[in-house]
Amino acid sequence: MSYGLDRIDPETDIRIHLIEAGPRILPALSERIAQAATDLLKGMNIQVMVGTRVTAVTEDGVHLAGDRFLRAQLVVWAAGVKAANWLKDLGGLETNHLNQLVVGPTLQTTRDEAIFAIGDCAAAPWLKRGGNVPPRAQAAHQQASHLARELARRLRGQSMREWQYRDFGSLVSLGDSSPVGNLMGGLIGGNLWVEGLFARAMYQSLFKMHEVAIHGIWKTALGTASRALTRGTGPRVKLH
Repeated sequence: MSYGLDRIDPETDIRIHLIEAGPRILPALSERIAQAATDLLKGMNIQVMVGTRVTAVTEDGVHLAGDRFLRAQLVVWAAGVKAANWLKDLGGLETNHLNQLVVGPTLQTTRDEAIFAIGDCAAAPWLKRGGNVPPRAQAAHQQASHLARELARRLRGQSMREWQYRDFGSLVSLGDSSPVGNLMGGLIGGNLWVEGLFARAMYQSLFKMHEVAIHGIWKTALGTASRALTRGTGPRVKLH
């Protein structure tokens, strides 16, 4: 069955616009990473429109503030991270506008010290910096490790220590057609900017570390071999 894909020329028939209401993309990451990602997207002929608010989406396209209109046949809406609706006011616990449970420095909920929250469902304070810790994998990993130790202390009747978030850097992948930029901090006592093949290798290594932690080394090895054999039929950008 033919879908006419062979008659589509990406250079002339496809136009991609990335619309962001805020002043820049990737607001949870550093400004340098956001600018590098913007430059990579523009190099792929993607028009990045920041400071642009969407007012309506219709079958013909996207309506923007200021009576502007973009005709589109396909619209993908990315709303960011938000906790499940059932967490809102769960058992009288305090939540924020993202339905996250508000916790203190010890990861205990503000209205019941016997209840803890970590990961994307928790609004944890970023000590020494202000605001909340971004809902990212490294934050959840650090919270889990910290809470495993502190719960043991609590069961022994000892006081719980505060959790301190350590930002070890950020990785951005835009697929095989472009390099990966990342900023590493904390591990080396400062900041190191890497990109290209070295950054891509670091990204893949970190992904494999997560796989091993979840599935174990043998299942990860078999999955890696399977993806290598079916590489030509899989997506070029990791979808999650």
